[in-house]
Amino acid sequence: MLLVEDKQIVVPGEILAEGDYHSGRGTFKEVDKVCSSLVGLVAVRDKKISVIPLQSKYIPKRGDVVIGKISDIRFSMWELDINSPYSGILPAAEVFGKEKRELNRAFDVGDVLFLRVVDVDEVKKVKLGLKGRGLGKFRGGILIHITPTKVPRLIGKKGSMINMIKDQTRCEVVVGQNGVVWVKGKPEMERVVQKVVKTIEEEAHTSGLTDRIRDMLLELLGEGKEKTEDITKEEDEFKEELIQ
Repeated sequence: MLLVEDKQIVVPGEILAEGDYHSGRGTFKEVDKVCSSLVGLVAVRDKKISVIPLQSKYIPKRGDVVIGKISDIRFSMWELDINSPYSGILPAAEVFGKEKRELNRAFDVGDVLFLRVVDVDEVKKVKLGLKGRGLGKFRGGILIHITPTKVPRLIGKKGSMINMIKDQTRCEVVVGQNGVVWVKGKPEMERVVQKVVKTIEEEAHTSGLTDRIRDMLLELLGEGKEKTEDITKEEDEFKEELIQ
């Protein structure tokens, strides 16, 4: 018997189901009961029950695209913070091939890169690479950090949510699977995107979110348009006074 609903928030130790149900990620089985092992959202798929953590760090997987910030430069590699308990390593060979160059001439500490996870070994050493369309160094813009498990909700079905944000704000937006989002546009639009992204993170488990975000964008952008029109009107009036 299922004792909870899909997308319901549960706490550690809470009984989710009894009888013929299987224990998935974020749960454990005690006799014939499936229980939650963390605070999160219930996900029911057929007879398998999982709990998606509300707050979590990114666990790297091969093939993921991530956004990382260079934290250190070593003899033959860059070390990057990828919003994970495990640091990412970008070997010099991934950038220069067999050629030898000074690493800080390519990338320096503090630089933000868009990368792909090439490999993750048994001790969670994360090898990163830059081969792929759109990968490389970001210039300018801001970074927004969200819970990695909320990334699919931010992107939306077939990119619907993220494309709506891009279209309405005219900002470049790149989402890493590690929960780091890069945004570049007019400063006021970057702030709009930041507010919207944080709202999506907070309300990812609720229904009707796309419509609410659309309304929120219209409201935020409408206010911005009115302010711009007021400033333009004041400038025109000032010019008329000077002419007179």
